[in-house]
Amino acid sequence: MLANMVCSLIEKKEITTTLAKAKAARVVAEKMVTLGKRGTLHHRRLAAARLRAPQRRFFPRAKGVPGKQLREQWSREHDVVRILFDEIAPSFQDRMGGYTRIIKLAGARKGDAAQMAILKWVDEPLEEKAKAPPTPAAESAPAQDKAAETAQPAEQAEPAEEPPAAEEPANEEPAEEPSETPEAEAAAEDSGDTDESKAKK
Repeated sequence: MLANMVCSLIEKKEITTTLAKAKAARVVAEKMVTLGKRGTLHHRRLAAARLRAPQRRFFPRAKGVPGKQLREQWSREHDVVRILFDEIAPSFQDRMGGYTRIIKLAGARKGDAAQMAILKWVDEPLEEKAKAPPTPAAESAPAQDKAAETAQPAEQAEPAEEPPAAEEPANEEPAEEPSETPEAEAAAEDSGDTDESKAKK
């Protein structure tokens, strides 16, 4: 069953099936692409054996169409091993994995209420994905870096401002002295009074 599903995926580029079957077929499909990327005769035979797709050699003339033309048409449309090795695998040469995508469909199948999904090949190349606009999380990261950079010059500027801050307590001390002087004057007057009274006596 999985081999037939992968053959249909190779021929039609996408298939609609249940979610459970799509997840099971994805494993086989990705292994077949890995074989296709290696590209040797041995790997072609392994893929043909796994997909149960033997090569057809004999095409008899049918309805006035020569066998050679029938063989070319079959090879172009239905030869899954050729399509896999010559068309699909070269397109994934730079990709290290994740060749298929499963898209869940809304709703359920009538009859058994099974969750449906589409299994298809990944179309977008890696270069386009790299040039895609950054996500909001990626945009906030440079903003945080800029904030950190602006905080560092501010911290560097703060030590230059510290010496005036050290001078301020010196300015505050004289302000406190006048508040102490009236008390000192009152004490001095009292002591002066006593000294004057002693002198008069």
